[in-house]
Amino acid sequence: MITCFPSLLWVFLNFQIQLSFFDPGVSSSASLVSCSDRRCYSNFQTESGCSPNNLCSYSFKYGDGSGTSGFYISDFMSFDTVITSTLAINSSAPFVFGCSNLQTGDLQRPRRAVDGIFGLGQGSLSVISQLAVQGLAPRVFSHCLKGDKSGGGIMVLGQIKRPDTVYTPLVPSQPHYNVNLQSIAVNGQILPIDPSVFTIATGDGTIIDTGTTLAYLPDEAYSPFIQAIANAVSQYGRPITYESYQCFEITAGDVDVFPEVSLSFAGGASMVLRPRAYLQIFSSSGSSIWCIGFQRMSHRRITILGDLVLKDKVVVYDLVRQRIGWAEYDCSLEVNVSASRGGRSKDVINTGQWRESGSESFNRSYYLLQLVFLLHLFARFL
Repeated sequence: MITCFPSLLWVFLNFQIQLSFFDPGVSSSASLVSCSDRRCYSNFQTESGCSPNNLCSYSFKYGDGSGTSGFYISDFMSFDTVITSTLAINSSAPFVFGCSNLQTGDLQRPRRAVDGIFGLGQGSLSVISQLAVQGLAPRVFSHCLKGDKSGGGIMVLGQIKRPDTVYTPLVPSQPHYNVNLQSIAVNGQILPIDPSVFTIATGDGTIIDTGTTLAYLPDEAYSPFIQAIANAVSQYGRPITYESYQCFEITAGDVDVFPEVSLSFAGGASMVLRPRAYLQIFSSSGSSIWCIGFQRMSHRRITILGDLVLKDKVVVYDLVRQRIGWAEYDCSLEVNVSASRGGRSKDVINTGQWRESGSESFNRSYYLLQLVFLLHLFARFL
């Protein structure tokens, strides 16, 4: 059996499910992509080539050093097309994805094993791009990750509507979701960090990435960040080290003794992190041990904002306007989703119920699809 992974970007881990790999040999519609197929060379951030038997092959390495290689497969993606609030029809679309027959690094470890990487990048072979080109989905998607231990959340191909959403521009011409982080403040005090540390001009910049569980800062930003938090809680407990985490054993008070952190971005957008948004509790026996989820990135000048800081927020990736937005939200609640085109708009909530918006009726032939995925994501926020 060939282990297959839809190509590039989002890793959804679930330690409570049995992994089930795709076997193209048992699919009546699957076909291998040949080297002469134009799609063979339309991929991004991969090394594509041609095997001796004329099959389009690929090789891809991730930031953590793990990698995958294999062949491209063409098949059909099945989904429901919602027409009205009470009517949905079965639909499908041709779809190309990477079928991996070799994994390296963390991808082959039992605790990190995955049965798929769902591609929502900006390149032509991502899920969002392939569906958008066919007119089946907007070039906007959103997610809301629950921050409690049970995990869960929602992902939508479309825009989750929140009136308090703030946006920052995407850095143009980048394969990842790069943004311009400008400063970090702890308890309202901006830290003495050179802003160039966060830019692609001097490194890999700042990336928003749901494929990363924690958050990472380069040396020049990590040290003042940790020191500022340590100073703020020094009277409540002592600093300790647990595995690779900087932690604090708090003997007086609770998590609220920790300071608020604010990340400021280009365009005036800020992301406020209350203590539980950047801390993890590892043990408790008479006192609480709280560990900072931000890790040091010593070998690269890169800032990664992963699930740790993205949880309990609506996050919108607007590829049309080239921007990313967010708003704090209880992700166990229903969400309003909007898709608009040519003056027409439509809303949906996460139960799959649709309702019309405005006085104009919805033309089923004009805009086919607003895909809503209710994903049971399993994120370990200890």
